Amino acid sequence: MSTNNNELISLLRKRAYNLRVLSLEATTAAGSGHPSSCLSSADIVATLFFHVLKYDLSNPDNPTNDRFILSKGHAAPILYAAWEQLGVISKEDLLSFRSFSSVLEGHPTPRFAYTDVATGSLGCGLSYGLGMALSARLSSLPFYTYVLLGDSEMAEGSVWEAIEIASFYKVDNLVAIVDVNSLGQTTYTLDNHDVKKHEARWKAFGWNTYIINGHDIAQILEALTQAKTIRDKPTVIIAHTVKGYGLLSSESKEGYHGKAFPKKDLPLILKELKDRFPDDANFTFEPVVIPPYIRKKKVTSKVVLPKSTYQQGTAIATRKVFGETLALAGTVVSTLVSLDAEVKNSTFAEIFERAFPRRFFQCFVAEQNMIAMANGFTARHYITFSSTFASFLTRAHDQLRMAAIGRSPLRIAGSHAGVSIGQDGPSQMGLEDIGCMRALPDSLVLYPCDATSTHNLLELMLNYNEGISYLRLTRAETPVIYDSSEVFVVGGSKVLRESDSDSVCIIAAGITVFEALKAYDVLHKKGVNVSIVDAYSLKPLDEAAFKKQTLKSNKRIITVEDHYRQGGLGEAICYALRNEGYRIEVLAVEMLSKSGSPQELLAFHRIDSTAIIETVYKMLT
Repeated sequence: MSTNNNELISLLRKRAYNLRVLSLEATTAAGSGHPSSCLSSADIVATLFFHVLKYDLSNPDNPTNDRFILSKGHAAPILYAAWEQLGVISKEDLLSFRSFSSVLEGHPTPRFAYTDVATGSLGCGLSYGLGMALSARLSSLPFYTYVLLGDSEMAEGSVWEAIEIASFYKVDNLVAIVDVNSLGQTTYTLDNHDVKKHEARWKAFGWNTYIINGHDIAQILEALTQAKTIRDKPTVIIAHTVKGYGLLSSESKEGYHGKAFPKKDLPLILKELKDRFPDDANFTFEPVVIPPYIRKKKVTSKVVLPKSTYQQGTAIATRKVFGETLALAGTVVSTLVSLDAEVKNSTFAEIFERAFPRRFFQCFVAEQNMIAMANGFTARHYITFSSTFASFLTRAHDQLRMAAIGRSPLRIAGSHAGVSIGQDGPSQMGLEDIGCMRALPDSLVLYPCDATSTHNLLELMLNYNEGISYLRLTRAETPVIYDSSEVFVVGGSKVLRESDSDSVCIIAAGITVFEALKAYDVLHKKGVNVSIVDAYSLKPLDEAAFKKQTLKSNKRIITVEDHYRQGGLGEAICYALRNEGYRIEVLAVEMLSKSGSPQELLAFHRIDSTAIIETVYKMLT
């Protein structure tokens, strides 16, 4: 080994020692955290941050920067310690870890400008990294993405989804590092310290593999250097480490996970660490201070699509219009990417694929990875649309939740919503999706009933950057009721029928709009006047318009929806109009569904025109 290499290794050991000290100090100052998990990965993080990563410290958003994802997010102090050593934050900042006023949260989030994605829910990080690595390929950028995983999260199925898809796409600019310290929160990890078993599994999925001692800087350097020579396959470095490394009193011992050392014990703990690494402890690095980086809100020009050309009176499924409009948007937005969960012929994402094959990514039946992959793309400034059946999105709710925590503007389309899909039966019916999506912070939830509204609502999603946006789509063909000149807005609604003597206001969305219109025709012929409102924006709701419209109907409201009562349109309106004396009847799916024709099922669940008519008469008696 050359003298220069020996000097580098010596310096990196000293950096690793400093990271251990700072992690201990930060967790003790906070009174909580995961110091033992930091100690096992200090040598890996030191080698990455002080030698391997190519990074413009003054601009974390530089598109050529290498990316680092701490998938084992509970080890956040080691990440913040590295940024402190690099001058990005001060020691005072570091010691504010986990405090209310600090951006250095218990698990990393993009509130801290040097963090791209929120981690902490184990199993997400590798999928984020895969999305970032694919974005680099798509943009012809030279950066590498490094993902540090814990061995506990290797039990997560979503990790293996990412491993499989990364191999399929031959992503050679993605490097995973597994910190195999053998101890989880309460017991030994699934494979303990059997690094050969870890390697066999990764190899079986087509990855290039290295097994190293995760505390040997020379081995870490060699593996990371070799990883950059590999072509057409991703690399994993399986690092045999010791949890709590450096503290003999707690090394490889159960019961220390997630426990900070008390302030009274910290001096002795630091002395123990110093005694363990005497050559590394007595060295002081020249302080570095990087000017504070203020992440500016991204200024985006408004996306304007050509006007809808769908003719009133014709019939077409909103899911097909989604595919057609997505392809149209691809001609306007060069950074638009489509991700599919192997249902492209049902969601019609295949139309986008035919037009833009390089910007279409088949994720197969692995929805958790698809959503987190989209998060990785979005972190690198791509606009993503992920599409699958609404029912299968519930499987990826944790990935959606983490995207919301990271304030990522994912765009999601869920097709085949509700019992109206018919004979496929309850396993295919999305009946929880509105509640799931509305619960996400800052989310936008839209539910078009026809082609024109689908076209326009997708355009609204392209311009929504405050959080996740969701488009709920119907399987069946529905008639076009809106003219191409119709204007749709976030938080809006449309009054489709009204008079000066309405007795009830019927609020519907999506497929039930047409049941409401059928009910209107019957009631109108019998001299009963009702108003019909299309609540196409389910979050935010058009509360002011609902109040205004229902005041003209003697405060009588019927809501009708193809969704479970819990979390749906009816509950949302009940909350919005609470304590104001409204009488509200909610028609929604109340029981487990089954196979049948769409009309049979709408009738069975009492969300069809007949049920609406009966409810109107009930309210008037």
